[in-house]
Amino acid sequence: MTQILVVDDSQFMRTVIGNALSEAGYDVETAADGHEAVRLAATIDPDVVTMDVEMPGMSGIDAVERIMATNPTSIVMLSAYTERGADATLDALERGAVDFLHKPDGSGSRNIAHLVDSVVETVDSLAEADVSSLALARASAAVRSTETGTRSARVSTGAESRAEAQARSQPEAEPELESTVDSRSQSAVTTTGSETASTVVSAVGPTATTTTTTTFEGDGPYCDDPTLIIGASTGGPKIIEHVLEELPVDLGAKVVVVQHMPADFTTRFADRLDKFTSYRVSEARDGARVESGQVVVAPGGTHLAVTNNVGGWLRVRFDDDDRINGVRPAIDVTMQTAADRVRDPLVGVVLTGMGKDGAAGIEAIKRAGGRTIAQDEATSPVFGIPRQAIETGCVDEVAPADELVDRICAAFRTKTDGETNG
Repeated sequence: MTQILVVDDSQFMRTVIGNALSEAGYDVETAADGHEAVRLAATIDPDVVTMDVEMPGMSGIDAVERIMATNPTSIVMLSAYTERGADATLDALERGAVDFLHKPDGSGSRNIAHLVDSVVETVDSLAEADVSSLALARASAAVRSTETGTRSARVSTGAESRAEAQARSQPEAEPELESTVDSRSQSAVTTTGSETASTVVSAVGPTATTTTTTTFEGDGPYCDDPTLIIGASTGGPKIIEHVLEELPVDLGAKVVVVQHMPADFTTRFADRLDKFTSYRVSEARDGARVESGQVVVAPGGTHLAVTNNVGGWLRVRFDDDDRINGVRPAIDVTMQTAADRVRDPLVGVVLTGMGKDGAAGIEAIKRAGGRTIAQDEATSPVFGIPRQAIETGCVDEVAPADELVDRICAAFRTKTDGETNG
């Protein structure tokens, strides 16, 4: 029988959630704090853990980190809908939790019954999940966060992250977007040789810093004005972080990210992503212009539509229509409008998550002549979204999480005759 560990310092919440999961056919154990959660996770090896964020003693965030380091498990955070709760939840996701649900606070229509239904649905989707890849991602993030001193050149397809460049530049105000994007795009593209260092000029502050990164044979050249649309749900934040961290700055893509998250969380999510990539990341604004080297994240609570593609840049606008596939923002809205409006080279990527959102968007991008990529089952904590997209027959490539950037770059790479691989 599938084993679930329910962790909450409230006996009432442990009882209500535990009873609901037991009635759904799960074997349930409970813990009242983070210390007990870590101990039981090692003892009973649960298939899924529901974890309260804020608890006395060891917090849910610290418990997630310890469990993921020793007993990788699908962990769902239960968070209060507050600014502090939002930040703490994103911390937990960064450490390896795969999803989160809001605890009702009595201020809206959502109540305990809604929470219980969501918990059971989420546990159902995660019961067979493989989170080993997330455990590795969490471990890598922990190592990165503790590194000090001079960073060694990263041997990857990407350039030095903005966080690293900021640490090496003077703490002055960031310049305007136009100059930042231009300077980040200045890099020598390696087209021959095995391992060759390329110079990348990164102007995060008024004083530009020149860094050296390693590129590999065949990395470029890339097509002009590429557009990348990424959609994800459960388990997506860590994969998106990895993709953006490794995305080469010299690709110069315009990137739109749709991650299923509620309002207020997406702003903080965008801020966090901005620390790990050479691209400039922000939450999308209504009517905003998206340029080369820029990433926008669809805000929670509204759809994000692509309305124009002129001169190598995009225009995006909010769409407050009803939920689609039960969610808002919907991946389908962004991908379908991109397929309709974008004339630049276009690639759509769907990552881990529940449901079928993104399948229709992938179909639209494929029909429009774009390239389509789906994350594989082995590295997807929840394979619902990729599976539904693959079943349309419109996915060009299926790739593990650590190969997604290579596949994206290959799709935007130009052939000798000047055509793109898309």
